[in-house]
Amino acid sequence: MMPAGPRGMLRFAVAAAWVLVALAICQPLSAQTNPTPGVSKTEIRIGNTMPYSGPGSAYATIGRAEAAYFAMVNDQGGVNGRRINFISLDDAYSPPKTVEQIRRLVESEEVLLIFSSFGTATVTAVQKYLNQQKVPQLFFVTGASKWENRKMFPWMLGWQPTYRTEGAIFAKHIIRVKPQAKIGVLYQNDDYGKDYVMGLKDGLGARAATMIVEEMSYQLSDPTIDSQVVALKASGADVFVDVTTAKFSAQAIRKSFEIGWNPLHMLNSISASVATVLEPAGLEKSVGIVSAAYSKDPSDPQFANDAGVHDYLGWMRRYYPDGDPANSINVNSYNRAMTLLQVLKQCGDDLSRENVMRQADSLDLELPMLLPGVRIKTGPTRTVAIHAMQLQRFTGMSWEHFGELFESE
Repeated sequence: MMPAGPRGMLRFAVAAAWVLVALAICQPLSAQTNPTPGVSKTEIRIGNTMPYSGPGSAYATIGRAEAAYFAMVNDQGGVNGRRINFISLDDAYSPPKTVEQIRRLVESEEVLLIFSSFGTATVTAVQKYLNQQKVPQLFFVTGASKWENRKMFPWMLGWQPTYRTEGAIFAKHIIRVKPQAKIGVLYQNDDYGKDYVMGLKDGLGARAATMIVEEMSYQLSDPTIDSQVVALKASGADVFVDVTTAKFSAQAIRKSFEIGWNPLHMLNSISASVATVLEPAGLEKSVGIVSAAYSKDPSDPQFANDAGVHDYLGWMRRYYPDGDPANSINVNSYNRAMTLLQVLKQCGDDLSRENVMRQADSLDLELPMLLPGVRIKTGPTRTVAIHAMQLQRFTGMSWEHFGELFESE
């Protein structure tokens, strides 16, 4: 029977309120709090942006290779019983598009983390947003040194050595083999290109002012860089430091050959792919180019009987048959995905975003497709996972490693 009168109604309302409070207290804590986005009992949702179209599309194989790796992981039972749902969206290498796609991944797809997004400008475009949202931004495909402020951006962690480190390695090699060199530099006019130039000057020290005889830049929207290559030859440079993305790297190799310019050609590692750069340029035109690497080249005869290479080639045949196994981009994608897998394994059943970052910052492991002596090593104050590289020279068929490992940090 319902209580009559205002006082009775008030007593009923208060009693009902206390019943609700009691029910809430009795609920387990897990039922009162929202679960971590992107995680269920059966699934982990991982977000990614990639230039499947646009001027960076040569790097789209990164997303395809990583999707293939996670397909293998799922076939093997997933991670601690959960399948990986890898959601990779096209951003066309355009920062505004990246912002749109990242917001979709975080707010609509509700991914746990963002993994392996490509490009300095594009990663920069969402850096503050992801940090504010406290979404881990892990192992992105850019070596810009601007990620070094971990105090300001604790939710992001890089993977590859910084461009500045690589530029300094190039400088050390130039000083060793051509101490009187005249250096011409071609770089993309953005943070990525400027980092290499900064590292080159770091490594040259006081010699930079006299050894660098010409610096030329280009915009990503430029159709060609032919005029820049001609100008660098005219400067008298006998060393060519080539800081370009794949399309322009191939152009630079071809144009240098066409005009009879034969400098010591040092090519940044992100464009050292035989499949996407050297073959389009012409293998015969690429002989003698020097670059740097941290991963094994599966086409290198010294690794013919290597167990890690054997497993990698088997994975490519089964899970990514349309991909080129000799493409260093695919090798690094395999390594990068394996690194994330280790983070997720270490998380166990605690897949909170906070624990993801704790585990990402506590890695110390060897990967089967990294060069001997190169390790994945992270920490709360470290900005990248890999800190060592080795120089390599193109023989006309494959890359040949030489010299000692160069270490940073």
